[in-house]
Amino acid sequence: MNKQLQKDFPILQRKIHGRRLVYLDNAATTHKPRSVLKAMQEFYTHSNANIHRGVHALAEEATQQYESAREHVAQFIHADPQEVVFTSGTTHSMNLVAYSALPLLPKGSEVVVTEMEHHSNFVPWQTLCKQLGLTFKIARVHDDGMLDMEYLGKMITKKTRLVAVAHVSNVTGVINDIPAIRTLAMKAGAWLAVDGAQAAPHLHLDMQRMGADFYGFSGHKMLGPTGIGVLHGRKELLEKMQPFHMGGGMIKTVQKEKSTWNELPWKFEAGTPNIAGVIGLNAALEYLEKIGSAELHAHGQHLSKITANRLAAIKGITVYGSGKGLPVFSFNVSDIHTHDVASYLDQLGIAVRGGNHCAAPLMQRFNINGTVRASFYIYNDEKDVEYLAEGIEKARDFFNGR
Repeated sequence: MNKQLQKDFPILQRKIHGRRLVYLDNAATTHKPRSVLKAMQEFYTHSNANIHRGVHALAEEATQQYESAREHVAQFIHADPQEVVFTSGTTHSMNLVAYSALPLLPKGSEVVVTEMEHHSNFVPWQTLCKQLGLTFKIARVHDDGMLDMEYLGKMITKKTRLVAVAHVSNVTGVINDIPAIRTLAMKAGAWLAVDGAQAAPHLHLDMQRMGADFYGFSGHKMLGPTGIGVLHGRKELLEKMQPFHMGGGMIKTVQKEKSTWNELPWKFEAGTPNIAGVIGLNAALEYLEKIGSAELHAHGQHLSKITANRLAAIKGITVYGSGKGLPVFSFNVSDIHTHDVASYLDQLGIAVRGGNHCAAPLMQRFNINGTVRASFYIYNDEKDVEYLAEGIEKARDFFNGR
């Protein structure tokens, strides 16, 4: 990506501790281009109103922008707009499925997750299984972070009713074969719930091809604002599920004796939604579409390759994962605490993440407490890779007393 693109992001012009900002915490959240910031400001300045309820001009404008954004999201992921539910993010999306769909599962059912899951695609299922007396099973990963597909196949039985898996690991960048996992789930008659938080910013999404029953992702990881996300669900399943957020907007009728629910997708969108967030997400999709999914993916693969090669050349560093997935790299430097490394790099203007990355089961699998994670996106380039590598070497030498 060229320097002109970097100029679209105001925050990248900042100096951190007097140095150029090298932002490598994109797996946590991405920065916002001016077009996204402008779209949200224009909504609040010119069209601010609640949606669906009013007949005045502002309400109609806000409703039109909100529902146009839904149609745009549907096109972006190749889905029916009725199957696009706006949420606050991936965590909300997965909890929506857990609380609305799992109660439909019969006693004796099994739920299968993997060791690589983010807590948002692990804890909801774990908790609901305990509450409902279901069996909670965890599929393992290989030493290189790749999902053990053979083991997963053995974990899925005739009793399995839901398989929950990350499309892309937020720790290692490993890309899972969702269509293949869908085939395993289908053979058992199980639903497939996919955490797409890390995939949506980088990969071309086609809900028809992947065949996941549920797919959630977050706007803020793909240039959009925080507090907005998407749950895609198969229409026939969403119609069967009971909403777990009750209130205005999601009802059809309310009587003293009973209430009935609105049509899809509004059945799952109780209360006043994050209207400005939806409009910001729409603008983010427009920005990404101008770049193109092919170029976006190619850029990520290029950075993955050179980063993997550069980190492999650093003495005293342990990298977790194959390095062949998306540009997300987790590593440890000698015996130096992850927060010490992250803090040292921050002094150089390099923003990385230290900790377990809300993926404690994977840390346990690797027998470590955490890692330093560097994650790249469209505004990063080869210079950022080299600056990171040099920073790691300086941190290693500093803490080793050289």
